[in-house]
Amino acid sequence: MKKEKLIASFQVDHTKILPGIYVSRRDKIDGAFITTFDIRMKRPNVEPAIHPNAMHTIEHIVATYLRNSKFADKVVYWGPMGCLTGFYFIVHTTHEIMPKEIESLIRAAYRHQATYKGDVPGSTAVNCGNYLLHDLNMAKFEAKAFLEREWRFDYPKAKRVKTDHGVFFDA
Repeated sequence: MKKEKLIASFQVDHTKILPGIYVSRRDKIDGAFITTFDIRMKRPNVEPAIHPNAMHTIEHIVATYLRNSKFADKVVYWGPMGCLTGFYFIVHTTHEIMPKEIESLIRAAYRHQATYKGDVPGSTAVNCGNYLLHDLNMAKFEAKAFLEREWRFDYPKAKRVKTDHGVFFDA
């Protein structure tokens, strides 16, 4: 059986990731750049993950905010990480966009989330596949906590050590 190549996001040392905005992946397609940002709210494997109800609410409110912002025509995707420590934000641009270039947009989206009043957009049985899985108060709490943190912008890379028994990553 052919050994699968370790994807880029698994080559990042998750024991060293701090909250912030990182370039997770960059692709160039037909002259345009598709950039996947890692919007990391929590320290993986150190801090408690964000509760699924809060993640779902942040997903709905921030996605709605981004798709209604001046940046709307560049938004491809906003969604939660499976590890529940942050979100992926995918954008389509004509130039290589860097984390600092979208920092003010992300901060504005999280300020919007932190102060949100009203019904969570798209949180009815007609609009959502799990409309009962929401917690606006906890989502607001998590957004405020993220805004109060110092953000990083450069991924810590994992060091790989090759041995006769395989490839290992430093801790």
